[in-house]
Amino acid sequence: MRRTTVVVVGGGQAGLAMSRCLTDLAVDHVVLERGAVAQSWRSERWDSLRLLTPNWSSRLPGFAYQGPDPDGFMTASEVVGYLDRYQRSFGAPVETETAVCRMTGSSSGFSLTTDQGQWHSRAVVIATGAFSHPAIPAWAGELPASIVRLAPVGYRNPSQLGGRRVLVVGASASGAQIAEELVVSGHQVTLAVGEHVRVPRTYRGRDIHWWLEVMGRLDERYDQVEDLNTARRRSSLQLVGSAPPRDLDLNSLAALGVGLVGRVMGADERRVVLSGSLANVAKLADLKLNRLLDEIDTFAAGAGLAGLGPVWRPAPTDVPPNPPNTLDLAEIDSVVWATGCRPRYPWLPGGLLDAKGGLRHDGGVIVDQPGLYVLGLPFLRRRKSSFLDGVAGDAVILSGHLRGFLDQGCRRVSDYGRRIRLSADSR
Repeated sequence: MRRTTVVVVGGGQAGLAMSRCLTDLAVDHVVLERGAVAQSWRSERWDSLRLLTPNWSSRLPGFAYQGPDPDGFMTASEVVGYLDRYQRSFGAPVETETAVCRMTGSSSGFSLTTDQGQWHSRAVVIATGAFSHPAIPAWAGELPASIVRLAPVGYRNPSQLGGRRVLVVGASASGAQIAEELVVSGHQVTLAVGEHVRVPRTYRGRDIHWWLEVMGRLDERYDQVEDLNTARRRSSLQLVGSAPPRDLDLNSLAALGVGLVGRVMGADERRVVLSGSLANVAKLADLKLNRLLDEIDTFAAGAGLAGLGPVWRPAPTDVPPNPPNTLDLAEIDSVVWATGCRPRYPWLPGGLLDAKGGLRHDGGVIVDQPGLYVLGLPFLRRRKSSFLDGVAGDAVILSGHLRGFLDQGCRRVSDYGRRIRLSADSR
């Protein structure tokens, strides 16, 4: 059995950010990665994918984007290169091709069984990400076997889909981007639209993420929101990274020929049943969009930024007046599930998980197991926690908590974590 002070599980941006922080704190550790560094970016992204956040916001502890296009959007392969350079910049101790199969905890620490042997440590950081397993709806099993089915983690390009007639389920960033790519490639695309977050790519001459950052929205803490569970489940912004920057919304998709229908309620062997809520869902998205732009206008006036760019408003979403209530499955060749993803932890003891398979944690500190942490989940500590930029601040705070845990031998969250939570995050 090999021993170290801390095991970090996962070698993506979250695991590497934690590794850098532990290195700076002189904490002995190892990073266990099931494949290569940034494996999910190598194998679970479609060919045309780009980050939704501008390159200038790609900031990790001790490392920032230094390329020639700060306002551009990295491709998946460029993200891989960025994270490879990050690992080399501080010599992160990564053990690649090492999958964790089982973990047990005791008063003396943690034992981890991997496909390359066993490790023992005093603490463990789970950094396996939040988007590894597609959230496929229960009714998917009712579809005929002849229909090709893909989720974004398995989708690469339009050539994978059988036939021309495609149903894309879900209209957040992934669903909207894939629907656009498919219709441009000549497919007949129907997009099933549920609740989504519509925003412009740029407003008043600046990227929407620039406004969200300078207004402090992305730095909002997890203890400052009334309904944290809802905030953590919030859909990704309906955006696309492109050059030049452009909007992607239901209007632009409809203009390309994408058919818009309501949310899927269920299916049988013959048909898909649709909600009649398309118009209301679109109106709600438009309402929230205009509220955000009102906030930006107010902030700009108060911050002396009123002269930045022209003030304008996107046109209201134009939905078909009588969208169908059902779709005939005989007229669908393929389905793309853009219904979100969730993390899975088959190697963890069941007692650490809630009824939905999620980890019970207080801002990344696992409540029921002292010495166990999680990093890289949506709104872990701040609204931007799952972004390349946001994971940095979380890693700094949690690595400091972990250092205190190791130094003081704390056995409960309340011994150390709650005492530093607000003071540390307010820096």
